[in-house]
Amino acid sequence: MSWHFLWGSHSVVTVHPELLRPAPGISHASCATVSHMANESRPCPCDIGDRFDYGGRGQEVQVEHIKAYVCKPASTDKAVIVIHDIFGWQLPNTRYMADMLAANGYVAICPDFFVGQEAWKPSNDWATFDEWLKTRNAGKIDKEVDVILKYLSEQCGAKKIGVIGFCWGGAAVQHLMLKNPHLKTGVSLYGVIRFFEDRSSLLHPTFFIFAEKDDHIPLEQVTLLEQKLKQNCKVDYKVKIYPGQTHGFVHRKREDINPQDKPYIEEGRKDMINWLNKYL
Repeated sequence: MSWHFLWGSHSVVTVHPELLRPAPGISHASCATVSHMANESRPCPCDIGDRFDYGGRGQEVQVEHIKAYVCKPASTDKAVIVIHDIFGWQLPNTRYMADMLAANGYVAICPDFFVGQEAWKPSNDWATFDEWLKTRNAGKIDKEVDVILKYLSEQCGAKKIGVIGFCWGGAAVQHLMLKNPHLKTGVSLYGVIRFFEDRSSLLHPTFFIFAEKDDHIPLEQVTLLEQKLKQNCKVDYKVKIYPGQTHGFVHRKREDINPQDKPYIEEGRKDMINWLNKYL
């Protein structure tokens, strides 16, 4: 099996099977393809989807108190911070997306924004989720972001830095776009709107990707967000809903086993890259 990275808006990079070795700290067992894993009694609506059997092309580094996965192209002054979902920084799917960004010319870094705390597991009881979330607030990552920005600037030579995030990380992107002056742009992929639903005065151009059939984010919330952005936002923004798609489709679905969704998965990834290219 080969993996394909979107390169800009046209051509494609193929990553061959020999590159699919697990990264340090990820066993073959943890990288196995898993579908619809959930606690039977109280299933988690945030389905882990199809975990990629993918080890990554980058490396793990320690940045002050934060562990991070980094993938770098040959030479660039552009970087993107990748904010993981509730399943944490070691999810192979998220590392795949970081590598895709690197293939498109960005230093990509996916820090552990849970800072050593355990990521959510699909087998966890959903009834305990709110308690779990209390110590993992998507609006309280500013200290970690400042550390990563310093690292990207001083160690990677980055002058233009953006951010993308998935699910929990998508909400974190909205938070950063509302307050962090050092980031140039952001892409929020199915970010949980209710975390920051009352705030819409963005500082930087932001692209919001949503799925039409997202059980976690009702379309009414998306419509309301769009209305508030229209009223209050002074910078460029875009809200796009992808037909027939479910929560996590851009990074948690594999094109090879979801052929009906492949056009939308590829479109979402291409749209994300094009937005970053436009503003970085």
